Amino acid sequence: MNVRRLIPTTAVAGAVVLGLTALSACSTSDAADGGNGDKLKVTASFYPMQFLAERIGGEHVAVTSLTKPGVEPHDLELTPRQIGSISDSDYVLYLKGIQPAVDDAIKQSGVQNTVDAATLTTLENHGSEVSGHDHGHEGEEEHADEHGHEGEEHAEEEHSEGDGHNHGEEGGADPHIWLDPVKYAEVAKGVGKSLEKADPDHAADYKKNTDALVAELGELNTAYETGLKNPATKTFITTHSAFGYLAERYGLTQQGIAGIDPEAEPSPARIQEIHTIAEKEKATTVFFETLASDRTARTLAKDTGLKTGVLDPLEGITDKSQGADYIEVMESNLAALQKALGAK
Repeated sequence: MNVRRLIPTTAVAGAVVLGLTALSACSTSDAADGGNGDKLKVTASFYPMQFLAERIGGEHVAVTSLTKPGVEPHDLELTPRQIGSISDSDYVLYLKGIQPAVDDAIKQSGVQNTVDAATLTTLENHGSEVSGHDHGHEGEEEHADEHGHEGEEHAEEEHSEGDGHNHGEEGGADPHIWLDPVKYAEVAKGVGKSLEKADPDHAADYKKNTDALVAELGELNTAYETGLKNPATKTFITTHSAFGYLAERYGLTQQGIAGIDPEAEPSPARIQEIHTIAEKEKATTVFFETLASDRTARTLAKDTGLKTGVLDPLEGITDKSQGADYIEVMESNLAALQKALGAK
């Protein structure tokens, strides 16, 4: 909260098992530079990647995030100093498709240990409406096996160069995988394995930290499953269509007002449509987020008689966030959803 370096196909094939992009090209001695007295210098693209790097890397890594707290990550522009810091990194963790400037800088950086989180799980297509387990899209045969993760090889093939992730717009894969604790745990496992390979001297610690985080994400998933089991309505309305994976995981329906731009004004037709949906589905709340203006949500709420609330897409942590880290904010999101959906 960039990826694929120009390396031989054979190297990619060898690394695909871990969903990595370049580790096989790197010798143990240079990979572990940061482990000999110094910490491994890790660059993370934005908060969800930073959280994984810090939790899994622990005391053996020094993590720098390219996206400062409070900055909307999608619009990030890199300074020359930041571009230089990517090149100086021992290890780069990012999510292709969220930040084009980062993708380009990583591609040019020459860093051998670059990991694209999108290759560590399966991305799917989500429009502004995501319903239960069927996305609300017809004819998407390629996603018929959406929960049957067939390993990272499938993910790597599906998300090769030029796959054009574009935020859930038609024809593009939705990159917001971190908002599904199950997918985020899959990414965590891949990050752990890649750090073990990049810095083998501390592999045991990386594995221990990964296992602990995966267990914590498992508990979070259970809390969501339990907490959202019997809602009065399954429909929630958001200004930013970031919650497709979360909706799909827990059998809910996300209705996005403005798609990818959380600050775009909805058209009168869309306001009327949301009003109709809210009445039909007994939706109560329009959610906005902490890093963007609440203007759209308040306009819609005023026009439709709905309440407003905060559902944080966790693209950054600030003093306005409802929690100090990923886990705490996800717990706050669960409480907000339970209230809005009338879940017991």
